[in-house]
Amino acid sequence: MAVTQRRSRRIMMSPAELDAFLAEQRTCRVATASADGRPHVSPLWFVWDSGSLWLYSLTRSRRWAELRRDPRLAVVVDAGEEYGELRGVELSGTASFVGEAPRTGAPCPELTAPERLFARKHFGLDAMPHDGRHAWLRLTPDAITSWDFRKL
Repeated sequence: MAVTQRRSRRIMMSPAELDAFLAEQRTCRVATASADGRPHVSPLWFVWDSGSLWLYSLTRSRRWAELRRDPRLAVVVDAGEEYGELRGVELSGTASFVGEAPRTGAPCPELTAPERLFARKHFGLDAMPHDGRHAWLRLTPDAITSWDFRKL
C-alpha cells in the first residue's frame, strides 16, 4: 500500500494513529462512478483489518452495480465537529469482491477475521448474521491521505 500525502505532513496520521482511527470509526462514505461518469456517494459501515477496508454492501444496490461495472472507488472516513478537531482518512483503489454474493455464510477463510470484527463492532455479536442480501467488498488502498487538525 502506498501512502500518499498531499496535505502537510504535520497533520498526517502515523500508521498507528491511522489504524486506531479506522478501528474506532463505524461509518464511511463510498464514492463510485455511474456509467456516464457521474459520482455516487453513499454511507456504509466498514471494518479495517490488516491494511484493507472491508465493506458489507447490499448486492442489489446502485453501489454494487457500479462497482461491478467499474471497481474503482474512493472512501472517506472522518470525524470531528469544530475545525481544530477535524480528522480523517481518504482511501482509494480497486474493489475486490470476496466470497459468495449474496453472502449466506458458506465457509470462506478469507472472511473469518473481517466477519468476526464486523459482527462485534456493529452488532455486538461473536458471529456474523447473514441475511442473503449483502456481500463483501475489500479495498486494499493504492493511496491513502490522512489529516488530524488536532495536531495544529
